[in-house]
Amino acid sequence: MQAKRNPKMPARSRVLILFNAPSCAEIPFRLHRESDAGVLAEVNAVAEALTALGRTWRTAAVTGLCEAVETLKAAPEEIVFNLVESLPGDAFRAALIPALCEAFGKGCTGGGTPGLILAQNKWTTTRVLNAEGIHCPRGLLATPGDPVPEENLPGRRLIVKPAFGDASEGIHAMSVVEADLEALARAVGHVHRILEQPALIEEFVGERELNVSVIERDGAPVVLPIAEIDFAAFESGRPRIVSYEAKWLADTFEYKHTPRVIPAPLSGAAAERVRNVVLRAWNALECRDYARVDLRLTAADEPVVLEINPNPDISPDAGFAAALRAAGMDFAAFVALMIENAQRRVSPFQCGNPGGPPRDSRIRPMNTADIPAVLSLLEDTRAFRLREIAVAREVLCHAAASFEHEAYISYIAERGNRLVGWICFGETACTEGTFDIYWIAVAPSAQRSGLGRALIRHAVRHAAECGGRMMVVETSGREAYAGTRAFYEKNDFRLASRVPDFYAPGDDKVVYVLPLAQRAGTPENDAKACVA
Repeated sequence: MQAKRNPKMPARSRVLILFNAPSCAEIPFRLHRESDAGVLAEVNAVAEALTALGRTWRTAAVTGLCEAVETLKAAPEEIVFNLVESLPGDAFRAALIPALCEAFGKGCTGGGTPGLILAQNKWTTTRVLNAEGIHCPRGLLATPGDPVPEENLPGRRLIVKPAFGDASEGIHAMSVVEADLEALARAVGHVHRILEQPALIEEFVGERELNVSVIERDGAPVVLPIAEIDFAAFESGRPRIVSYEAKWLADTFEYKHTPRVIPAPLSGAAAERVRNVVLRAWNALECRDYARVDLRLTAADEPVVLEINPNPDISPDAGFAAALRAAGMDFAAFVALMIENAQRRVSPFQCGNPGGPPRDSRIRPMNTADIPAVLSLLEDTRAFRLREIAVAREVLCHAAASFEHEAYISYIAERGNRLVGWICFGETACTEGTFDIYWIAVAPSAQRSGLGRALIRHAVRHAAECGGRMMVVETSGREAYAGTRAFYEKNDFRLASRVPDFYAPGDDKVVYVLPLAQRAGTPENDAKACVA
């Protein structure tokens, strides 16, 4: 899929939806194509939400980590909506996507690499949560090649899970074992042989299962309405678990008879205990943006955390989307919130942007609150006349009123909480792809630090991504402006013309031009061809 491109849409509005192409081949740790292909429903949902929000978006499917690197390196978008759930090689490769986005200076939605890696390893996650005083099922780890333990088991009723992975991969009715060593050996052997990884043997806790979704707003986690899985239709002897069949195989009994009840019928005290544990678990794994916590309840309604799922399934039929609806939140509003969170993580310091500002500075879009500081900056430079500053005030009001204003686009540079640079540019009226730089100013204390060069490159990249062909800048020919002219020449602008006596007698107008290289987007892979 490919959205139509609006050439006047600024770069901050462009979003890359990155996802893993459904595998055409079986790979050891992920054998089930239903969950692998289910990511396409998420892609469609996010794309529809971005269209409704008026955002420009593009999709890219990747089949491996190297391809993800090349895709991110070439991508002009500064925001990545990360829907990569698995990549060939091992269970942890997909967790590296946020770190790659950071390396290329892009803001990435969802969990960060450390949290994703930790959550993939259920055994380590349990130990971390236990260290925080959070109740998890007792368990032990059975590694391939070692004999199945027969003593010191964590209970008489057990459940055997893969130590790594998600989406209920490897969890079936046979995974629940009741005081039967042969059945335990079969369940452990299944994980060892088929999934080629350690098996986690846990006590089977309670009969009620909850899942609780959390979103991050303004830097703080918000718990959405608690959901419970209704196992009322399960006959005696059928394990009350959310198996792979219950999640993905629509023709099975488990899928048809595990409805979601939201909000869960809990007492006020029990619900408060659940919310408290969920928030503690979120903090323990340093989750961000959105996550889901799965729990079981003991007979005394005490919550026991099974696992934490950063970047859970957000397709329309999944539990997370149901929690959003129960909270009265539109899916498009959720996507907008995630984009807003990711925007704060955009970094111009990394290898994807060698022309970024000094590491103690950052560049961001200007807003109305910045106007007084910009005007003060212009005065501090002592390079502008009063009437020029008056004109700048009008320009600032236009630019700050709407970042997408066709005539004026403004970015500022900050060092700490202090504004130290400003650039204003825009598409020249009655032209096709010609952009003018109208203003650029750097505080005296920040000059000769590379900040001016970073502002120029930021504007050049923005104009190129919006379909620009060339960037034009005008300056004075007076001797006092020799340094300014040298600055443009050092930044690859070439002298195009000189108009004698333009500004005043003896004050020529000097025009510089920089051709803009078009940055082609990465073609989308044909992911649907791989779906069985």
